[in-house]
Amino acid sequence: LEAASPLPIIIYNVPGRTASNVTADTTLRLARASKKFIAVKEASGHMDQIVSIIKHRPEDFLVLSGDDTLTLPIIACGGNGVISVIANALPEQFSGMVRAALGGDFDTARRLNLDLHDIHPLLYVDGNPAGVKALLNIMGICSNEVRSPLVPVQNGTYERLKMELEKLYAVAS
Repeated sequence: LEAASPLPIIIYNVPGRTASNVTADTTLRLARASKKFIAVKEASGHMDQIVSIIKHRPEDFLVLSGDDTLTLPIIACGGNGVISVIANALPEQFSGMVRAALGGDFDTARRLNLDLHDIHPLLYVDGNPAGVKALLNIMGICSNEVRSPLVPVQNGTYERLKMELEKLYAVAS
């Protein structure tokens, strides 16, 4: 394994992108097979599978949410964090939620999670990364361009993102 990768390896389980689920048994077998496997980015959406990995994993193996909307429940079940989409645009809010949850402050984590709830689906309705690029564009951070064959979000999605971002900032102030 050292020859294949001199760096630590995160198992990437994102069936929505790969059209194949890495089962809990496979993840756990890999985690036990080598210290090179340090974590799994778990975006199967199957909480039973995710909790099984959390319960049976080696002590130093991390379980990271790969689905922003499931990050809070995954952490509540013993997960270790997230590899996020929304944090690219709203790092203060999302990382605040993650830090609160990891620290056991679930009242704060729930509040911050609910603040972001209506933005999440808009980031994916027209595909990822188009949604987060649109949000970053609304915030004045980058252009709304994406590489072909991807296309920018539809005008309706863009306007809904603007509206939800305004609501989020109104809640925060």
